[in-house]
Amino acid sequence: MFEMVSRWYKRRFSDPHAVSLVAILLVGFVTIYFFGNLIAPLLVAIVLAYLLEWPVTQLSRLHIPRNLSVILVILGFTSLMLLAVFGLVPTIWKQVGNLINDIPSMYQGVQKVIADLPKRYPELDNFQIVESVVTNAKNQIIVMGETVVKGSLASLVSLATLGVYLILVPLLVFFLLKDKQEMISIASGILPRNRKLATKVWHEMNQQISNYIRGKVMEIVIVGSVSYVTFAILDLRYSVLLAVAVGLSVLIPYIGAAAVTVPVAIVGLFQWGFTPQFYWLLLAYGIIQALDGNILVPILFSEAVNLHPVAIIVAVLVFGGMWGFWGVFFAIPLATLVKAVWNALPSHDEEDAYSHPG
Repeated sequence: MFEMVSRWYKRRFSDPHAVSLVAILLVGFVTIYFFGNLIAPLLVAIVLAYLLEWPVTQLSRLHIPRNLSVILVILGFTSLMLLAVFGLVPTIWKQVGNLINDIPSMYQGVQKVIADLPKRYPELDNFQIVESVVTNAKNQIIVMGETVVKGSLASLVSLATLGVYLILVPLLVFFLLKDKQEMISIASGILPRNRKLATKVWHEMNQQISNYIRGKVMEIVIVGSVSYVTFAILDLRYSVLLAVAVGLSVLIPYIGAAAVTVPVAIVGLFQWGFTPQFYWLLLAYGIIQALDGNILVPILFSEAVNLHPVAIIVAVLVFGGMWGFWGVFFAIPLATLVKAVWNALPSHDEEDAYSHPG
């Protein structure tokens, strides 16, 4: 057993460049895992810098100085964020309050609909199963209500943290964009000299992360906007709140779409019952999810490395468990990074090629 492990170690880590790559990844992992909360504003700024680098580059190609391009892009992005905050957040907050107030009546309405099922469908003669479902739903709603209240109280405490973010993050984004090349040069001076494999992985992942962040933001906006228009046409209650939830659900592949289906279906069932409007809602929502998964995602992420759905779900669970929201957000790039690193490490065939040239 020890000999087998020893052979594997020599095969994979005989190259000093491979050792440097693993050391760099290990230091990065330890830093983020143990000090992630402390450097959270920097991580947010890096994500935004990746997002805004593309428009800065486009303006620079028009012979606009980079510093001016950075200022224009940040001013435009800040204006859009302020428009979203003052135009969208009050509506969402109001609909959240209305939804919390309507939860008891929604529960009673859904309970009545479920209780009437055996009358409408005599084959459902085992009423105890229906009662069990209703009881479980009631317990879940109570737990959900308690969580919302606790979250509201906790949000008051986090207002100071939000204020710090609003000051620090824009400054960090500005300097990350403005002094990009200088910071890359400083980082290159700190890293080990034997970093050929690390540089190879970096060039591959840098472009993929940039495309992923830009594509994911576009996907959130498109799916959320289409969902809002659809819900508004159907005159669904809490259309803005539910559309935002549907848009954000794309952050978690597969799991997010399944999870957000529950509130959409419950609100529709409470509002219309088992009527044609309710079935139209489910049909429209299903079409949105199908178009997102089969058309929009392949277009936006065509340059991403193919990953099996099982690998994506495992990545969401593992990295989400380690780093929370950011782990979920970067689950696909991190899984791609693991795959790229594994492929970059020297293989047995490469070792044989070096050992027996010609």
